[in-house]
Amino acid sequence: MRSFMQQFFDDETIADKAAEIGQAMLAARSLQLTEIAVKMRGSSAASYKRIQRFLRGIDPRAMLWRLFCEQAEYVMGDPTEIERPQARKTEYVGTLKDGKTKGFWMLLLATPYRGRAIPCGLLTYSSRTIGAGLSSRNLNHVRAFAELKDLLGERPLVLDREFSYLELLLHLVEEGVNFVFRLNQGSHPPKFWDADGKEVVLSLSPGEKVSHSALWYKGKVCVNLIGVWKKGLAEPLWVMTNLEPERAWQIYLSRMKIEQTFRDLKGLLGMTRLMNKRQENMEKMLALLLLVYAIALLVGENLRDRLYGLPTHPQERVDLVPHQIGKKWRRYSGLFILLNQKRRLPTREWQAIINCALQSFAAIVHPPVPTHV
Repeated sequence: MRSFMQQFFDDETIADKAAEIGQAMLAARSLQLTEIAVKMRGSSAASYKRIQRFLRGIDPRAMLWRLFCEQAEYVMGDPTEIERPQARKTEYVGTLKDGKTKGFWMLLLATPYRGRAIPCGLLTYSSRTIGAGLSSRNLNHVRAFAELKDLLGERPLVLDREFSYLELLLHLVEEGVNFVFRLNQGSHPPKFWDADGKEVVLSLSPGEKVSHSALWYKGKVCVNLIGVWKKGLAEPLWVMTNLEPERAWQIYLSRMKIEQTFRDLKGLLGMTRLMNKRQENMEKMLALLLLVYAIALLVGENLRDRLYGLPTHPQERVDLVPHQIGKKWRRYSGLFILLNQKRRLPTREWQAIINCALQSFAAIVHPPVPTHV
């Protein structure tokens, strides 16, 4: 953990402190400070104070942008609900979509990586913070994407249907951001018109794929559409974009990576088990957890390849039955294998796994300068 944190934090002392807390997070699989402190060296009370001092002096939220992967084809954004049922007096906790459960939303920005996603930014908000700040969910979305704009370049922003509203689209078009959205049809499907001002009705049959180019969304934004109705599904899926429709469709299919990441963060690393009273400290702990997750993901993927991937030597593959190749590799994620691995590996093999993951991590945090010939 220290080797990775030294790649991320320029100050070696800070890197050592972050490594100690990060290692304890993995051991505790929780964001409760008391549970993390138990896994640290020394007394729990002293460890608890070290975590608090670290949070006062360092803001991992701003540094999280260093995990933006320059080689990524696109950037994903998606909110997830974090329940806090007992937090009745916590200032940043409101009610979720059902109108009853206590909690808040975390909007995560990430780039794809082998079936999962590497986080690079976050924003939290709730019904209570929106009400107290005379703000709105839409303004929070715009604020999050504004921080990402300079990093995006030509890469599209891939979002789910709750983002397909006119105000955000107008903002992205004004800022020159490419986008791929799932269309939110709901009970009142949005209307589209062609270049001649004729309304275009979106319709297709099960098993069919249809695309439309240069349609006007609500008469104000020019977009391309592609719809697919897969057999067995109750309704079609429509994707709205300013890219070529087929390319947008292929990109959107990869959006599930971020949902798999949410499952890992909640199910394997205990992201929902946080008790911070202040929103600022809560976001700092979330950002540190996302950094630890990225490190564990890279190490776990290399471990998965070593344990359950194809043998490195061609001669060793001769006796393998095709359906047995990579069976466990396909079944388990790298993070799951890392956290649950019981088998002891030789020091040399484990060091090779770490070195390979470190190279990948360094390439993300400190991307090489491109050479122009």
